[in-house]
Amino acid sequence: MIRLVVIAPVRLYREGLAVLFAGRDGFEVVATAVSTDDGVARVRETSPDVALVALGRGAGPELVRALASSAPDTRIVAVGIADDDPDVLPLAEAGVAGYVTTEASSDEIVLVVESVTRAEMPCSPRLAATLLSRVSSLAEQQRRQGAAPDLATLTVREREIVELIGDGLSNKEIASDLSIEVTTVKNHVHNIFEKLHVSRRADAAAIVRRRA
Repeated sequence: MIRLVVIAPVRLYREGLAVLFAGRDGFEVVATAVSTDDGVARVRETSPDVALVALGRGAGPELVRALASSAPDTRIVAVGIADDDPDVLPLAEAGVAGYVTTEASSDEIVLVVESVTRAEMPCSPRLAATLLSRVSSLAEQQRRQGAAPDLATLTVREREIVELIGDGLSNKEIASDLSIEVTTVKNHVHNIFEKLHVSRRADAAAIVRRRA
């Protein structure tokens, strides 16, 4: 028996989902809720297997985080999500276990609920691509953060500029010293930051001094 809580501010949506599952063998709707606070309270009281969350755009991630924090064993399914919904990634990061799109049939909704209880997450190809793209982006960010700065990637001019930065010179002063345009210096500084994985002038200069 899969026990559910349905959370939705729209009565028709809330009652429709409750009726859908009440009429299916193997499911029990133990509570319904209107708001975030009410939903969290109902989930805490009943400890359901799955919470169906159907809130408006932007409100879902907040509720998912609250539910995931207060009931970590409850699987959370976001209902009424479009393939291009900007909340797809925030919901995943908040702890959602599954998605039901706006075009899903009643059988598909049931399938998603059954799947998340088995630690599976069926979703559309576009949703899957969006999520995988985010995972790839996060992995690249971690790789860059963990990678050791490679001074060999700096050009001769970039080494000159970073050493002048270490001497405390501004972009304008560096441009004057090297007889180049200030915009050219700014471009070099940007490239230096990218190559050394830093965001401050002092950090770039410190790396060069340590490895000199």
